[in-house]
Amino acid sequence: MKVAVGGTFEPLHDGHKALLKKAYELGNVLIGLTSDDLAKHSYKEAGPYEERKRCMKQYIQGEFNSQANIQKLNEPYGPTISEHFDYIVVSPETYPVAMKINLIREDKGLRPIEIVKIDFVLAQDGKPISSTRIKNGEIDEHGVLLR
Repeated sequence: MKVAVGGTFEPLHDGHKALLKKAYELGNVLIGLTSDDLAKHSYKEAGPYEERKRCMKQYIQGEFNSQANIQKLNEPYGPTISEHFDYIVVSPETYPVAMKINLIREDKGLRPIEIVKIDFVLAQDGKPISSTRIKNGEIDEHGVLLR
């Protein structure tokens, strides 16, 4: 099975790790990692692409004993709007993007990708772990409250 998952993944936190875990359970994973330009348009701050890629490769190798198949995303949809995928793994936050991908695929006469939505991983305070909250110093990458 061919599986897509995408994002900026910075900092890599337990919510991202849950997405990746599910993706690797489903099959062969292609990780779409946002380029620096795309990250700047989507997020206020993100580390350099090469650093995020290095961290992702290191995590995938250590956690799944696998070589990470990473493709740079210069636009939000990447190869999901033209190539065959069986699954796309998303969070509630990115679910609308997966729906848009399937609309584009339908317009192109391609079959939809099955969307697998993973619930948010919650921090100690019951709110979702997010890169924004980590960068704001509210929580760490595991959801532990810092203030």
